[in-house]
Amino acid sequence: MNEEILFAREDDREALNTPPDDTVDSQKYLIFMAGHLKLGVVAEEVVEILHNQVITYLPMVPDFIRGIINMRGQMIPILDIRSRMGLPQPEKDSLVVVLNLGEVQLGILVDAVDQMLDIPRDNIHPLPANSTQPLVSGMCSLPDGSGTMMVLDCEQLLTNA
Repeated sequence: MNEEILFAREDDREALNTPPDDTVDSQKYLIFMAGHLKLGVVAEEVVEILHNQVITYLPMVPDFIRGIINMRGQMIPILDIRSRMGLPQPEKDSLVVVLNLGEVQLGILVDAVDQMLDIPRDNIHPLPANSTQPLVSGMCSLPDGSGTMMVLDCEQLLTNA
């Protein structure tokens, strides 16, 4: 199996280990693409970013669960984030972002990894009251001016649709 750790930029690898700026209450986010959406997860939850993974199909699971991968002897369930959010399927292969969610590791299929940013907690706003997207817990304009990030609520990924 060909496993390759990918980062949007080489200095993103170091960003996971860089101490935060103590003057601003902020948190590092890994930002990735799913369709036209920029989604972010807390960088501390990211275990690995994998490319070219063989996903083994599992019967009798929800449609948004693509199957499992073998990551160094550990079976990791793979969730298709596009399917889970009701987005159309991509035409090309996807990356797998492996997350550590407490006692559970979960891989999510994403289109591309965009960047890793330190975002002040005050910049993240709740979704409008009429929002119907339970997988997103907040949103913010990115400090580099590259668009809006929606914060993926990783706990909700583990619940059934």
